[in-house]
Amino acid sequence: MTYTHILFDADDTLYDYPKAESHALTRTLTEADIACTDEVMEAYQAINQKLWRDLEQGLVTQAALRTERFARLVQELGLTPRFEVAEISERYLELLGEGIYLIDGAYDICRGLNEAGVHLAIITNGIKKVQTNRIAGSELSGMFEAIIVSEDTGYQKPHPGIFDYAFEQLGLRQADKSRVLIVGDSLTSDMRGGQNYGIDTCWFNPFHRPNTLGLKPTYEIRSLAELIMLAGVDH
Repeated sequence: MTYTHILFDADDTLYDYPKAESHALTRTLTEADIACTDEVMEAYQAINQKLWRDLEQGLVTQAALRTERFARLVQELGLTPRFEVAEISERYLELLGEGIYLIDGAYDICRGLNEAGVHLAIITNGIKKVQTNRIAGSELSGMFEAIIVSEDTGYQKPHPGIFDYAFEQLGLRQADKSRVLIVGDSLTSDMRGGQNYGIDTCWFNPFHRPNTLGLKPTYEIRSLAELIMLAGVDH
């Protein structure tokens, strides 16, 4: 199959989110006089992951998520931070936007696809100011024809509304779906969203996570370099 357009998820597909999160969270909590113990870090990650799943299902807004994760952390562990939750949230987002760490092979694959004439875009549920700062400050800046952020569309993956928005931004028609591929690490948002919209899907699964959802992505890859062949590009 030859694809003319590839939609990339951002976090854990092109950008190393755990590394950025660790950098931002450690500094934020330290500044707020909260000890960065394993208990605190694990509690935050569990709370944060649940809230992002709730966001995908429309159970919480992104604006609420930003502060709610820290409010729950403080309440759950009985913490007494130096700053208000809203201040902690803003500082965390600022530092998260500075966490520019690329997944291995991200630059090479995007450059190779660009040179081959494949149109690239990012489609992300992430927070806009964080994502735009990271993309603009990375080696991938300028490689994408569009950066589709859920905040701008009013919809989160897997909702078809965000894909409609992406197609409009890229000048694509519904008849073009067979030429579009979405690449991402998430079964629940990227793969389910792509399947529901009728485009081919590529599950980036470098850590060999089990597929427990019964979804059948069009492709499954361990390395981003595998995309060269999947995209029908001579290398």
